[in-house]
Amino acid sequence: MAQLLSLCAGTAAPLFAQDGGERQSVMSAIRKRPVATLEQPRRWRVGPAGLDGDESAERRLHGPPLQAVYVYPFEHYAFWRSLARQAAREAPLMAGALGENLSIEGLTESEVWIGDTLTIGSVRLRVTRARQPCFKLDAHLGLRMASKMMVQSGFTGFYCAVLQAGDMGPGDAIEHSPGERSLTVLESHRLANKTPQQPLF
Repeated sequence: MAQLLSLCAGTAAPLFAQDGGERQSVMSAIRKRPVATLEQPRRWRVGPAGLDGDESAERRLHGPPLQAVYVYPFEHYAFWRSLARQAAREAPLMAGALGENLSIEGLTESEVWIGDTLTIGSVRLRVTRARQPCFKLDAHLGLRMASKMMVQSGFTGFYCAVLQAGDMGPGDAIEHSPGERSLTVLESHRLANKTPQQPLF
């Protein structure tokens, strides 16, 4: 059964990034840190706007209600850690490195459908969309093509709206209930990214 591994939160802070032109300082809350893990378990409150203590620098793009919680399958971390090693990135990639609020195992983008619900602890979430990565991911990870790699791999994770507030904690089982079942998260991502790109791998 799928389970929650960790909860991560972050505050908005300056991030030096390059978006086409010169490097510039932009505000971002992509730097998430674990607030509860399997090794250090604790219950954490999740409200309509997302995890307590978590911020979004651009609520128009990343915030509630449709993008209140960002979920990422930990199975993909092997892929990102391999890329980080190739780029000689010194710091290891820990939970939260992809900017996620919830690190999970046992459910990936091909198994979760837009509109499905996830019940974790006393919290109920509705899957709303796949992530569309931007240049901030490149800067945060220190990998020049990270956003393109996320697009081409399909390892996007997914956003959720909060249907029922409550609390959850690492080790909680994830109850996965079907919605309308017209598109998986992966299928919706592929449809939104039909423009051909130069293959990276």
